Amino acid sequence: MNSNNINEVKSIMIVGVGGQGTLLASRILGNAILAQNYDVKVSEVHGMSQRGGSVVTYVRFGKEVCSPVIDEGQADIIVSFEQLEAARWLKYLKKGGKLITSTQKIDPMPVITGAATYPNNLIEQMKEKGIDLVAVDALSLAEEAGSSKATNVVLMGVLSNYLDFEDKFWEDAINQCVPSKFLDVNRKAFTLGEMHR
Repeated sequence: MNSNNINEVKSIMIVGVGGQGTLLASRILGNAILAQNYDVKVSEVHGMSQRGGSVVTYVRFGKEVCSPVIDEGQADIIVSFEQLEAARWLKYLKKGGKLITSTQKIDPMPVITGAATYPNNLIEQMKEKGIDLVAVDALSLAEEAGSSKATNVVLMGVLSNYLDFEDKFWEDAINQCVPSKFLDVNRKAFTLGEMHR
């Protein structure tokens, strides 16, 4: 995705479940965008996030953005922290858009209670639909960086491959948003994600 055409509004969705750090990821992305003097609108929707429910953040940027809301079929990129969430929000991806998803699986409440089963082969099913999909074991990369909690920053590293932002904007955004005692882990997590294409 060429983000240098400032007249074109770009739409990115970050989706996951409560506790996965989607909101920190959206702050890092938002700061990296703001530093380049884009107009940016960010909107967060928390389902039952405290109970592991869906959390979605809309990030839109360009020369002038009138609304933060992304409708179905409008997202240029969806970054998903969990496979089922990727499938749940897939209808928001525009034709030719890119889906970046962690391969992590987190059982939703109906699965936990035995009322439903976690669907099999979700990534393969999405690929069969012709979706331009990047699947990454972000949890393992975060653990390699030093903390499973850095999964969100691994995924921002993967995302950075598809935005034309200079590295300094990402570095500054991480420095601004992550507490200093966790910076080393998160910088490494970003680099490991950046290496995954």
